[in-house]
Amino acid sequence: MTPDAPRQQIKPDICVIGAGAGGLAAAAAAAAFGVNVVLIEDGTMGGEGLSSGALPRSALIAMAGRAQVLRQGALRNGAKLGNMPVRFGTDFAAVRAHLRDVVAAVAPQQSRRRFNGLGVRVIAGTGRFTDRETVAVDGVDVKARRFVIATGSLPALPAIPGLADVPYLTSDTVFELSDCPRHLIVIGAGSIGLELAQAFRRLGAEVTVLEAAMPLAGDDPECAAVVLDALARDGVVLRSGVTIGHVRRALARVQVEIIGAAGEETIEGTHILVAAGRWPKLDALNLDAAAIDYQPNGIIVDRRLRTSNKHVYAIGEATGAPQLPHLANHQAGQVIRNALFRARVNTDRYAVPSVTYTDPELAQVGLTEDAARAHSGVIRVLRSSYRENDRAQATGAIDGHIKIVTDRKGDILGATIVGAGAAENIAAWTLAINQKLNIEALAGVIVPYPTYAEVGKRAAMTYFTRGLTSPLVRRIIGWLRRFG
Repeated sequence: MTPDAPRQQIKPDICVIGAGAGGLAAAAAAAAFGVNVVLIEDGTMGGEGLSSGALPRSALIAMAGRAQVLRQGALRNGAKLGNMPVRFGTDFAAVRAHLRDVVAAVAPQQSRRRFNGLGVRVIAGTGRFTDRETVAVDGVDVKARRFVIATGSLPALPAIPGLADVPYLTSDTVFELSDCPRHLIVIGAGSIGLELAQAFRRLGAEVTVLEAAMPLAGDDPECAAVVLDALARDGVVLRSGVTIGHVRRALARVQVEIIGAAGEETIEGTHILVAAGRWPKLDALNLDAAAIDYQPNGIIVDRRLRTSNKHVYAIGEATGAPQLPHLANHQAGQVIRNALFRARVNTDRYAVPSVTYTDPELAQVGLTEDAARAHSGVIRVLRSSYRENDRAQATGAIDGHIKIVTDRKGDILGATIVGAGAAENIAAWTLAINQKLNIEALAGVIVPYPTYAEVGKRAAMTYFTRGLTSPLVRRIIGWLRRFG
């Protein structure tokens, strides 16, 4: 557009800024109700979740799992034949091809063409507020009745001396690697850092993880320990409680100076991956012009996900929420219902599951045991081990357990599952918490045999075993037996 060309002005009902998981869900939901929708995106449709987020990470983890199965089979066969195990290589070109195929298969569902077909006008460019009611983008002034900010997040870069002077990877750019690293140094032991650490270790890399605090700090420590033990068995070296003093080049390698309990030490590797959290992507929005309050960690919203400008909503990571596409999707539906129908929304009442896609998986919803004790006082903790599960014995996935927290009346406060199928099985417990179900409902549900879901039912049933052993209950049973 030439500088002197007149600016076009459009007035849609809903303008969504950002075409990641939440933005696409919001635009599709609004269009389904027949309203006029504009969607603004300055990058790829689908956002980082499609090309550099949860989807390619899931594909990488799947390929790493297959490599692990092949490696274990080769080692077992070698041991039977009396051979010494040899270095196990991975066809990294095939791994990259799989990642591309997965993204290509999903991309049409999130494409500009599909959303145009839904009735959404997609504008490529960077949206910027010029006043409380207008966003300017690519020569167009969008004056919408309601705006939804869903701009997502960017990798956070810690203030480490020398980091800017060396080539480094992030959780967004790591999928661009053409070869598997010889020695990958991962900075950060949260979910994403550990998922990628285990995946690259299984694909053939040496991996060292550096963490200043506790790994998986937000999860139940007892269950997180199962994951950390599995990573150690895979050969991932985890150094927690260390401070990074400096990063520097050393010819074709990188050196990281760390300070820990034993003093100073230098770790040398071929690649550095920074997985130290994410920051909301807000800089280009010019939020001050729209009178939208925000903090460094995100836009401030109320329980309805409205900003200080009541015409503008914000969802997902733009508000500082965790990087959970399913949360952004859920919030998208909420804001559209509120924006179009004034439906009541209270995000505080929803328990949101989180999953670490390591092997074994770690899934959490609601309160952990420590949080429940601080919040509710008297609680019951129910457990069941995968070792007691027939499906786990059949598949060999016997590491892990489920841990359920209830109040003294049996109302479910939280659930943590570490083990095979944890990501799938946490859904039932999410439903139970959000619907305020009692543990009796889960103890009485019929689950198919043999499945990992039986681990949860067995844990639920233990709530009642204490009462069955009481003297009073035994006397009642004895009295009833007398009458046949």
